[in-house]
Amino acid sequence: MCGRFAFYSAREAMPALFGVDDGAAVAPRYNIAPTQHAAVVRLDAEGHRQAAMLRWGLVPFWAKDMKIGNRLINARVETAAEKPAFRAAWSRRRCLVPADGFYEWRSAAGGKTPWFISASNGEPFAMAGLWERWTSEGGTEEPVETFTILTTEAREPMSRLHDRMPVILGVDRSAAWLAGEAPAGTGSLADPSLRLRAWPVSRRVNSPRNEDPSLVEPAADERLDESTGGSG
Repeated sequence: MCGRFAFYSAREAMPALFGVDDGAAVAPRYNIAPTQHAAVVRLDAEGHRQAAMLRWGLVPFWAKDMKIGNRLINARVETAAEKPAFRAAWSRRRCLVPADGFYEWRSAAGGKTPWFISASNGEPFAMAGLWERWTSEGGTEEPVETFTILTTEAREPMSRLHDRMPVILGVDRSAAWLAGEAPAGTGSLADPSLRLRAWPVSRRVNSPRNEDPSLVEPAADERLDESTGGSG
């Protein structure tokens, strides 16, 4: 799954990798949590890419209140096209969720230890997302735009931490995803060339109130690296 992530390279990455010029307006983030706002990239009415700040936790347009979004931070790629909460967004409202990495927790002596997972080359990447626009009953409140992150079966080294991971897209697949071309319920979305690495980090990341670069710094010498398939 994906319950926390970081995106701290927006200034450079938004124009260079994601095709939008709004990078300077996106503050570096090291501990993005559900219900918080984060940057996504989507297509406008003319088919041009645009950056937007959306609330994490998808609220379907038909929901009676926003609380449902607290449970819909992730959507399984295998079933999202058919699920009532996601199928409309799958068809018409897709987005990219830029990230430098994401966190997962591993059981260890003394409690669960958070790990930070990033690309082996250190570059940011796009996670596949869906977004929605929700209006309160009677339209008495301002519309709220929300998003969810698609997940797929975990691969190495992520599979040693959790059985699910975000769908990470390459440049070509990002364009196809936004254009609505990617087939539903398949594993062909994820970028097969991307290599991952992971290391344990401070438990300070457990609190969303903590927000600084030290959160992604290694807390121990242990490593998981897809390129070697090993640890240490």
